Amino acid sequence: MQHGDRTRSADGEEAFAVAPLAGRTRWFFPGLWAVLLVVAYLSPHGEAATEPVPAWLITPFACAMVVVGPYILLQYRRIALEGDVLRVMAASVFTQRVPVAALDLAHARVLDLDEHVDHRPWLRLFGMSLPGFTAGHCLLRNRRRAFCLLTRRDRVLLLPRRDGRYLLLSPEDPHGLLSRLRGLAEASHRD
Repeated sequence: MQHGDRTRSADGEEAFAVAPLAGRTRWFFPGLWAVLLVVAYLSPHGEAATEPVPAWLITPFACAMVVVGPYILLQYRRIALEGDVLRVMAASVFTQRVPVAALDLAHARVLDLDEHVDHRPWLRLFGMSLPGFTAGHCLLRNRRRAFCLLTRRDRVLLLPRRDGRYLLLSPEDPHGLLSRLRGLAEASHRD
């Protein structure tokens, strides 16, 4: 079943679309591959006559090995609700599972990180950061810890946790995700 920017699977998981990557992020790894190729071909290297495969043939594949893995990881981004647990997967490696009850939804809001610079990621603790993309655990400029899945800065969902940490997310529809989380929290209080 599909509702705009969210889908529900047969097992009851409700997935929310993540905002698409910016063009500069999508082209970072192909650009890096091109730069590595230029550097590799311009650097002097002697070829032995006994080499079965010439270096000019191996170089593009060796350079590709450096960039293909991170490029593939970059494609795995997910925000989903599994019952009353919010699960965020950023770059396939960095995952966060937070019960909705552990979120302080009264103080959650959608913000622009260019206006609210104190909530910008400042130091990456365990994560991945590229131009236009931040994933994993970060220290924010306000010295609070946050788990981030950011593909843009203008419409970021700030979800404070009751333990003082934050979730910073870039869903396609941040207001829709926030209203769904608030609806789940209200339903659990009524039960």
